[in-house]
Amino acid sequence: MADVLLPTTLVGSYAQPDWLIDRIKLAGRFPPRVRAKELWRVAPDFLEQAQDDATLLAIRDQERAGLDIITDGEMRRESYSNRFATALEGVDIDNPGTALDRSGHPNPVPRVTGKVWRRHPVEVRDVKFLRANTDRKIKMTVPGPFTMSQQAQNDFYKDEEEMALDYAAAVNAEIKDLFAAGADIVQIDEPYMQARPEKARKYGLKALNAALDGVSGTTAVHICFGYAAIIHQRPEGYSFLAELAASPVQQISIETAQSKLDCSVLEKLPGKTIILGTLDLSDMTIEKPETVAARIRRALPHAPPSRIVVAPDCGLKYLPRDVAYGKMCAIVEGANIVRRELAGA
Repeated sequence: MADVLLPTTLVGSYAQPDWLIDRIKLAGRFPPRVRAKELWRVAPDFLEQAQDDATLLAIRDQERAGLDIITDGEMRRESYSNRFATALEGVDIDNPGTALDRSGHPNPVPRVTGKVWRRHPVEVRDVKFLRANTDRKIKMTVPGPFTMSQQAQNDFYKDEEEMALDYAAAVNAEIKDLFAAGADIVQIDEPYMQARPEKARKYGLKALNAALDGVSGTTAVHICFGYAAIIHQRPEGYSFLAELAASPVQQISIETAQSKLDCSVLEKLPGKTIILGTLDLSDMTIEKPETVAARIRRALPHAPPSRIVVAPDCGLKYLPRDVAYGKMCAIVEGANIVRRELAGA
């Protein structure tokens, strides 16, 4: 598929079907850091088959809406991070620890009791399944090393930096395997860089760069203010963003819709492709295409259209499926409006 101007994509997640996951339970708690098998509605013997079917639905919905870059919708995940984080060695998931969530509330988390390392690929089957079921460009997401280090109780390492760097080695091995399995883009989700900027400056960026060491392929990082369904207040700007300018990551996914972000901050990221969040996920009203187009136009004085990918603010996981689908259509139609304007100019 030829490259297009202002390509459209999801950040990562799509709304999981009600027959697959108990969405009321999902919405009534903070995103799980340990396993949360009670969320699944399907018996364990049939769960993988059901997750495959849900993934096919997510792929077809994205294609039908007209997205240019397709994800697997993260149908197999209880949260964006726990599926990978709980598959690592050195982590006791049966006897969880506690850590403060970005909202300041305690949450059960993996307890690190030994050296963290990846004993086997975690998402390779996922990306192969995605590659086999669409001819469009595909993106796979992995949780970032800094964020995982903040979502764990350290009972082994001398400090969090040492732990984060071992998480980075695990992520690095996974990214290389995902590209080898057919991914066009791999995105590292690092929301805690925004939530804990001082630690992110101290060692988080070092861990992110270590996760990208020796990686050949298009990489992205997602920084956000948290799921709109859970974190309701938005700051006016990012506490950690310009620091990514020196990172080898090629694409940076940011929110602009709900926060009404001053897009001049994009000028601090020269040379980076911006995955521009243009859907307000706190509002169940489906945006009009012109609303999305206006949000795209706000960025154009600060980043050329050749460096913009159009996306939601964050994952669509917590939205009703009909709203999620409608909002996907809105970004496609909004991007088309601006493409026509640019072609006319």
